Amino acid sequence: MNLLIVDDQKHIRDGLQAMVSQFPQQPDSIYSAANGIEALQLLRRHSIQLVITDIRMPDMDGLELMARTREEQLTVDYLIISGYGDFAYAQKAIGLGAKGYLLKPVNREDLQASVEHVWQEIMTRQAMSRDMEQLSRLARETDRKELSLYMQGSAYDEAWIGRTEQQHPELWASYRLCLLSEERRINQPGASSAHSMESLAYSVYGSEGCLCLQRRPHLILAVDATADTGKLPEVLKAAQIAATAAITGPQQGLRALPAAYTEVQELHKHSYLFPELRCILPEKTAGLVQQWQLPHEELYALFRFIGADSGSRIAEGISMLFHKNVLQRYHIGYTERLCRAVVQMLEEYEWVIRPYMGEDALDIDPLRNLYDHPGIREYIQALQQQMLRLSQFYHEFKCSYRNSQDLNEAIRFIHENYHKPLDLAMVSNHVSLNYAYFSNLFKKNVGKGFAEYLRDVRLDKARRLLAETEYKIIEITPLVGYESYKSFTRAFREVMGMQPTEYRQMVRRKQG
Repeated sequence: MNLLIVDDQKHIRDGLQAMVSQFPQQPDSIYSAANGIEALQLLRRHSIQLVITDIRMPDMDGLELMARTREEQLTVDYLIISGYGDFAYAQKAIGLGAKGYLLKPVNREDLQASVEHVWQEIMTRQAMSRDMEQLSRLARETDRKELSLYMQGSAYDEAWIGRTEQQHPELWASYRLCLLSEERRINQPGASSAHSMESLAYSVYGSEGCLCLQRRPHLILAVDATADTGKLPEVLKAAQIAATAAITGPQQGLRALPAAYTEVQELHKHSYLFPELRCILPEKTAGLVQQWQLPHEELYALFRFIGADSGSRIAEGISMLFHKNVLQRYHIGYTERLCRAVVQMLEEYEWVIRPYMGEDALDIDPLRNLYDHPGIREYIQALQQQMLRLSQFYHEFKCSYRNSQDLNEAIRFIHENYHKPLDLAMVSNHVSLNYAYFSNLFKKNVGKGFAEYLRDVRLDKARRLLAETEYKIIEITPLVGYESYKSFTRAFREVMGMQPTEYRQMVRRKQG
């Protein structure tokens, strides 16, 4: 709430402002003017709800000020200040819509009562206006939702169709559906421009030539069929909004709306084939081939590279299958079927090695729907990533199979020769593997290094000899591959926490 005090005498303006400033309910701002001309300028520049003005002032008096604001359709309420001799002026002011008048000299109680009375009336009127606007907005939203449901296939009776057509008779007589899809970037969500796009569309077609039918997931509008189809894409580009428009051919009557919705959805899908276009019209897709055979041989050839450690050949194969010169010859259904065929083969290949993948898995679900991606380019990138992951899994699986045979032979060799001088080089040579590669392979698969594993094998044999035979410690030492009594007893104590003799005594006590 903002208030304006108008009087040609400064001490009166200051006095009124001082009184208003002491009221329990304070205005947000208090402005002041010395005459009607200054007041009118302030009313034009600021949102002011209440004016307290003297009637008689030089240049422009209070009555003329009220008349001018009415002419300029400035919404503002007035309280008039007048002297005893100005009663006739006060009556004219009431006729112009003044909410009351105060006699000079103005006392604080009368001023507060009058201001609070008008204040309450203004707030009530604003609340009613908000309620009416809310009801109007709800009614418009209900109409839009009903139209959206009808557009998507819900049944409505003839009476509803007739009533709805009459709300926008000129538009429904000849219209196009326009679907606006904002360009998206992975990991760069940004703020949606749907509201801005809708506003720009209304600015292009006018309030009578444009009607919003759907806002999510894409903005869909019914627009004047006679308007230039290229105008809206140009305006969006000028506003730096990256969006694609799919626009149907001319439609007549509300009954054509469901079929038009199907058409605009198909056009929007084709925008994936023509990412360089900002506006897709029916003539762009009219010549596309409707019948096709999927390139099964090329698909099988692509998957033969899986596990061959040939990422470049996989990338080349995908590029050939999804080359834009190929896809742009066919209806979008060809691309959809091709995507499904690739996903199906990915699933079959993954199924074979799934038991060997542990917690790892391919992320296939995002590939099931082409339209979950910003464009065909992003889909191809995601597909290539999963193909390369699958190839890597297969390569590791085959290597693991071969390595498991080598590793089993190495472990067998250790258990047969633990009593001999043995080291990592001897074992890696035995299985014909590179020293460093074998060392890493052994630790990765066995869970401990070669030296630790050999020590544990030797000490396990030593514990059995201590428990089951009468061999002396010095006799057991060479039997388990140690060169000296000292090195054997030190290793035994580090692992078992006791001397070999103590271990033998402990076992004998338990057995006895």
